Amino acid sequence: MSRADNAIDLRSLSLEETKELVAKHGGKPYRAQQLWRWVHDKGIRSLDEASNIPKSLRASFDEAGVILSSLHVAEVQRSVDGTRKMRLETSDGRSIESVLIPDGDKMTQCISSQVGCALDCQFCATAKLGLMRNLTAGEIVDQVYVAKALLAEEMPGQRITNIVYMGMGEPLHNFAHVTQSLRILTSDLGANLSYRRITVSTVGLVPGIRKLGQEDIRPNLAVSLNASNDEVRDVIMPINKKYPIAVLLQTLREFPLEKRRRITFEYVLLAGVNDSLDDAVRVAKLLKGFPCKLNVIPFNPHPLAPYKRPSVEVIDAFQQRVRDLGIATYLRTPRGDDIAAACGQLANREEPKQSELVQLR
Repeated sequence: MSRADNAIDLRSLSLEETKELVAKHGGKPYRAQQLWRWVHDKGIRSLDEASNIPKSLRASFDEAGVILSSLHVAEVQRSVDGTRKMRLETSDGRSIESVLIPDGDKMTQCISSQVGCALDCQFCATAKLGLMRNLTAGEIVDQVYVAKALLAEEMPGQRITNIVYMGMGEPLHNFAHVTQSLRILTSDLGANLSYRRITVSTVGLVPGIRKLGQEDIRPNLAVSLNASNDEVRDVIMPINKKYPIAVLLQTLREFPLEKRRRITFEYVLLAGVNDSLDDAVRVAKLLKGFPCKLNVIPFNPHPLAPYKRPSVEVIDAFQQRVRDLGIATYLRTPRGDDIAAACGQLANREEPKQSELVQLR
């Protein structure tokens, strides 16, 4: 069924909202939990698959315009390193990408939160698409259910262990739908993922970080720093002009962290731009005193950005200098870059589209 902005989407509803909907349509209370399991545990694609839900209740939903949003798998690409990239189509014909990354016993899924992105980071292919629209909570969680079905077919016994909101879009720019999706994915009646296994990545959208800190949900937080000073960050990440490094770091100091939790700072290394040893010293100084780790990410080239990946020697020297100055530092090895599935490469390889005007709040 096609997406309608005013339609009630079962896949986007919380369990409590599902209970209210079922009651409104005359269903018995236990039907809500049955329905929830079909949608969020079994990952059904159509209500017709919910065999123990009365036809009368399903017919009532249909008459009222209640839908079950489902993503269509348009393409699956497989990397030589085992990474899989899924191109998924929404019911209104938009394309998004989601990536499965195997690593020993772990299987991490990188999911998208928007179709495109409004924040214009200069090294990111997604940014060149502009923002077309937010994904609904149902479309966000369905990426996980589609991936689960793919794994069951291709890698029986393998399960998704970790989720990272690091795909297309800025998660905190789609705050309501992202936080709803987090609550759905951590429900013990559905995917039953732990917040400790879920990471939300942001470019540093300060109001969104503050709002997240006020919620009763606690995913891991990753922040894209990518520069050691405002002069460079203003150029490669225009959001910095609104929320400069000092404001961002102060907001993160005030962010409520549970014991033994750390903030992850991400740093994309761009040759000749932000990869000097002086940059490394400044980064270490900025992060001193934070319960944190730094992920160093060598730039993953794509035709929509003019930057280059630094040499192995420069990458190693940068990482070692930051580490020597007391910051836990890790190198994120590119995964799936042969199929444009690595960090910063997700763009469906379509021509850039006209951005819609988006007012940041």
